[in-house]
Amino acid sequence: MNEILQYLKTHGERLDTEIAEATGLTLAKVRTLLAELAAKGEIMACHSTKFDKGKKIEGISCRLSGFIPPAAPGRKSKSQLKLS
Repeated sequence: MNEILQYLKTHGERLDTEIAEATGLTLAKVRTLLAELAAKGEIMACHSTKFDKGKKIEGISCRLSGFIPPAAPGRKSKSQLKLS
C-alpha cells in the first residue's frame, strides 16, 4: 500500500491501470488495495471513462486525500498574489 501512496504523491492523480503498470502489481491487486485505501479515507477514488482516439478506456481515477501539491515556480498573476 505504501508504494501506491508514494506513487500518487509523486505523480498526482492517476488511473488504476497506470498505477499497476508503474508499481509492477497486478490490476486486481491494485484495485483491492485502492478499495482498502479509499475505505480508510487515505485516497479519493472515482470511476472514470475516457475516450482516446475513439477507444473507450474505463478505470478508477485516484488521488491522495487532502493533498495539495506545492505551487509551480514562476511569476504569479495579480489575483493570486491578492489571495496570499
